[in-house]
Amino acid sequence: MERSDFINAKRIVIKVGTNVLRGDDGQIALPRIYSFIEDISQLVKAGKEVIFITSGAVGFGKKRLNLESTAGMALKQACAAIGQSKLMSVYESGFDEYGIIAAQILLTEDDFSIRSRYLSLRITLNKLLEMKAIPIINQNDTVSTIELLETTNEKKEIACFSDNDKLSALVASELDADLLIILSDIEGLYDSNPKLNQSAKLIREVDEVTDDVLALASGVSDGGRGGMRTKLEAAKLVNRFGGKVLIANGKIPFVINKIFSGEEIGTMFLPSKEMLSGRKRWIGYATNIIGKIVVNSGAKEALLQGKSLLPIGVVGVVEDFKKGDVISIIDEENKEIARGIVNYDSISCRKLVGCHSDNIAEVLGFKNYDEIIVRDNITLL
Repeated sequence: MERSDFINAKRIVIKVGTNVLRGDDGQIALPRIYSFIEDISQLVKAGKEVIFITSGAVGFGKKRLNLESTAGMALKQACAAIGQSKLMSVYESGFDEYGIIAAQILLTEDDFSIRSRYLSLRITLNKLLEMKAIPIINQNDTVSTIELLETTNEKKEIACFSDNDKLSALVASELDADLLIILSDIEGLYDSNPKLNQSAKLIREVDEVTDDVLALASGVSDGGRGGMRTKLEAAKLVNRFGGKVLIANGKIPFVINKIFSGEEIGTMFLPSKEMLSGRKRWIGYATNIIGKIVVNSGAKEALLQGKSLLPIGVVGVVEDFKKGDVISIIDEENKEIARGIVNYDSISCRKLVGCHSDNIAEVLGFKNYDEIIVRDNITLL
């Protein structure tokens, strides 16, 4: 795809990570933040709609408290509470200089997973863009429970997001953004790890985020919760609904301006022709998952062909869930195939394992559906 076509976007989500917001000395890089503000302001004045997703609250809080480390969840959450207001004041005063209103939005997993809250969020964001304001979004680290759940193993839950890379993809997906720009401390996607291999080559364009592409990712970046893999997973999600993604080095001076001037910066991820519907996106990517259903090879093949999940193909049920929950569908090798809205609760599903649909009423004493999950409520992953 030509670069001019790629950057031709009306609605844009821009995400900056922790490592981009701090200098080589580890301190907050205020000049760089102000350059982002200037570039984004120019986009808005040119008629673009921009949603800005930023990390940095914990870093600002750490600096304000003169701490050497933020080890420990409680301390990290406290730093986020202190640093978020300071972070927002920088953005607010900066955009104010250009006559642009900044709006703070702090999100947790439930703001997407609970559909009524997700719909409310979507309405609010659209209204802010209509008023030509800049929504400035961050994960609400002060109240988010995901890290606590992971630490205590209280629930075996798959969160819809646990870092701002995935959050940016969800926002771009649910707001039908044309382009997601992820600014990191690396030039883009390389054919091998450039920190270990000086001969690594930058990949300028990716048609599809396949397993082979995901295999090129390295681990978590220093100081952040993401890494290249989370960025590639974000790109895969956005591409599935027809959006474009650019991963680029946010430390390049005035990088946003250079991107929209057509300079060959970063790696472009091209949109898929699949075009998932909004409902399918929400089912597949925007919900927290606890329950799982295990299926046999025959059911797996049927699902991949776009068919419904019948009880005869179920071989196991993991964890507890209610009717109407979004659950994960996995094969017998524990690989996730799809997600879907289940028609029966976990107690009923356990009774229906291997059952023919004609016998559901006999087994349960009632029958709501022939299917455990109907195909219209399934999103293949």
